[in-house]
Amino acid sequence: MTNRIFASELREKLGYPTSETVQGLRLLKAFIRLSSSQRAEVVDLVEQLANDPAPVPNGHFNAR
Repeated sequence: MTNRIFASELREKLGYPTSETVQGLRLLKAFIRLSSSQRAEVVDLVEQLANDPAPVPNGHFNAR
């Protein structure tokens, strides 16, 4: 019962989270459940995606 009271008090103070916040928390929860080697693979993939040129709609890559 105290968890419900605590949650309602938080909502009153902070408001409702955005859908992006909720999705981010779901992704974080899933990430934490991965093994350490799987987490390392995810981090490597995200770093590669962040460093690679972004694709454009016609399927070619931007030259940076």
